[in-house]
Amino acid sequence: MSDVSVTVYTREDCHLCAEAIETIERVADDEGIGVALDLVDVDEDPALREEYGERVPYVFVDGSPAFKYHVDERQLREKLRNSA
Repeated sequence: MSDVSVTVYTREDCHLCAEAIETIERVADDEGIGVALDLVDVDEDPALREEYGERVPYVFVDGSPAFKYHVDERQLREKLRNSA
């Protein structure tokens, strides 16, 4: 079974981003599901900065938009189980 791909669009000093990442890691560990976590700093790319601006964290699960600003733990569990 391969890891579930999770991408988090983030930026430096973003407390909501830190909370989202912690939630993703904790829930994946609780569920025993491996995740391939890819953190993308939107400030490192002008196109991403333009697209996402202050709308971070923006989380994709298996390439599909899943969460913006906050990660709902119950919904994340369901998405990880369905993708594993």
